[in-house]
Amino acid sequence: MASLSPRSTPLWLLLGLLLWPHSTLAAQEAYDLVIRGGRLLDGSGNPWVLADLGVRGNRIAAVGDLSAAAARRVLDARGLYVAPGFIDVHSHAAEGLATPELSGAQPILAQGITTVFVNPDGGGPVDLDAQKTGFRYGLGVNVALLVGHNSVRRAVLGMADRAPAPAELERMRQLVRAGMDAGAFGLSSGPFSAPGAYSKTEELVELARVAGQFGGGYTSHVRDEADYTIGVVAAVDEVIRIAREARLRGVVTHIKALGPHVWGYSMALVQRIERARAEGVEVFADQYPYTASATGLVSILVPRWAEVGGRDSMIRRMGDPAARTRLRQDMLDNLDRRGGADRIQFRRYAPDPSIEGKTLAAVAGARGLDAVDAAIELIKGGEAGIVSFNMNEVDVTYLMRQPWVMTCTDGDLVPMGEGVPHPRTYGAFPRKLRKYVVEDGVLDLGTAIRSMTFLPATVFRMKDRGILREGAFADIVVFDLERVRDVGTFQQPHQPAEGMVYVLVNGQLAVDQGRPNASKNGRVLSLRGGN
Repeated sequence: MASLSPRSTPLWLLLGLLLWPHSTLAAQEAYDLVIRGGRLLDGSGNPWVLADLGVRGNRIAAVGDLSAAAARRVLDARGLYVAPGFIDVHSHAAEGLATPELSGAQPILAQGITTVFVNPDGGGPVDLDAQKTGFRYGLGVNVALLVGHNSVRRAVLGMADRAPAPAELERMRQLVRAGMDAGAFGLSSGPFSAPGAYSKTEELVELARVAGQFGGGYTSHVRDEADYTIGVVAAVDEVIRIAREARLRGVVTHIKALGPHVWGYSMALVQRIERARAEGVEVFADQYPYTASATGLVSILVPRWAEVGGRDSMIRRMGDPAARTRLRQDMLDNLDRRGGADRIQFRRYAPDPSIEGKTLAAVAGARGLDAVDAAIELIKGGEAGIVSFNMNEVDVTYLMRQPWVMTCTDGDLVPMGEGVPHPRTYGAFPRKLRKYVVEDGVLDLGTAIRSMTFLPATVFRMKDRGILREGAFADIVVFDLERVRDVGTFQQPHQPAEGMVYVLVNGQLAVDQGRPNASKNGRVLSLRGGN
């Protein structure tokens, strides 16, 4: 065969020969892992496309046709959906994640969640550096911290029902600043509960300004989700005012119209938020896909005036004849706001676990007491966690359709079999996909995934998360839409969700062929130091 020489070889062939080794190397470039043949939902809300993903280290290294690529492991995703790892913007999992038994976060991973925001509703510790140190057993998921206003207020003012003095307000600013320095993504508040309920809007504006100076946001369990005090519409207006005056993003957390007195108010809430956004105010919301909420018996029934001074003062008032008369009437009114004693179910009560899973009506009847008197006696005995069936499906779906609503669980992380928690702990994200996408058609799949991924990442300024693209962190879920479902019920909640085939956290498999493994690839994220 005649040899080729530069003089006799066509230019196009010569260039091809020169580039051939490079193109071959590119096609065969090794990845740690390739996800091949999946229906890719990038998180933006777009419909799925067929594409492969290549992962190297903790990042997505390539998106496209990787059929010729070499990898240490290839995941066959044909017929499955590939999406960014889900981001739970409202989680109470921090306490569980700090224990050796629950640090792997397997019930969370089974939902496809790869990042949780903790310390919501104004709660959590004041010292966030100490909280980070407390995650010493490793983390199955990424954790983003918030600074809790209620905790900050309690550290400075205790349970006092008054405005802070100038020096006290400055001390509160310093505590919020320290939390933001520690990497928090914003300030959380819960002015529905004491001691946050004793704060004025001006106080919240001042502290939110501190968070805003760091680029953080403000997320609030609003002052009233029903008609306890100022009403749910005015409470949402308060979040809008704080976002406007403090110049930061405001989030109405687990948005709802709670109780029969305000069913149908979802339209007014949407109108208020849409109007604020039209004026240039960054306002968002998050939501869990259930018609039942969960909190404490004290929070839903005891008026805030009775909590001033703390638990001991509250118990003394319950024993004072004059105070008890007023207290009982206020508790009767609050019980009516919740729709009655048969709509309140106990999920946790350490002094008497036998009542867990039963309604307040059933417990009161068994003890031969009026519902309010039974509640008072239970509160005297200890803390009681409850589930409250208080929302309307029409409101839930109307709010869910709004493009500024993110997804959350508002769930705990508890040992399997302990208590009767709200099933959202195990199934919120899969439930949204199963019920509201597949069965009811409330949302299309791309929009639902966006509410779980890129939208929260955008709202909380999470760089390189919540999106599938080259260079982004490899938090990835691969799920079977035909099998995705929540399994837990209100009577039997301790049942992990189904349908997540693979889950990657920072490039490492945490769920492999539907089974969570013992790996702990999560980390504490930081707004200041990157993600």
